[in-house]
Amino acid sequence: MLTLVLGGARSGKSWYAQSLLASREAIYVATARRDGDREMRARIEQHRSDRPGSWMTIEEPERVPYVVRTTAPLDRPVLVECLTLWLSNLMLRHANMPARKQQETVLAQVDALAEACRGRDVIVVSNEVGFGVVPATRVGRRFRDLQGWANQRLAREATTVILVVAGLPVALKELDRREAAGL
Repeated sequence: MLTLVLGGARSGKSWYAQSLLASREAIYVATARRDGDREMRARIEQHRSDRPGSWMTIEEPERVPYVVRTTAPLDRPVLVECLTLWLSNLMLRHANMPARKQQETVLAQVDALAEACRGRDVIVVSNEVGFGVVPATRVGRRFRDLQGWANQRLAREATTVILVVAGLPVALKELDRREAAGL
């Protein structure tokens, strides 16, 4: 079952996603690159200290579908934090491609992630960027559009979609296991 947790910057989405796992042992897939600036390294350290020490952490900035599909134990839930940084990493990896090809390549990876989530309990945290101002640069607008399309694709696949606003979770989609299985 896929749960998509959306929200703006500092909305509480990460806290909420972690609270869904309560005291369960989990696999945490961190998508941030460690080679960022000092402020980004501080954010990474804060996220590390916020999660339980019993969780298995895998730092993987690009091969997220593979990690979700293969990391054992397979009955342990997976928390991917976050889709937005992962998309940014993929856009940078494919920056030399024409825009249309880059979009197709990155969205194919989003589809691969959705496929990897089938049959496994996965929570994906993602930024909702469509509520903000229109980015001033072409690459910013391309990223915003790509983020919106990625969120839509995962929301279609998800059994649960939660939007976190000012720390408050708002359910956008909730299917029970029978509905999710098409029964």
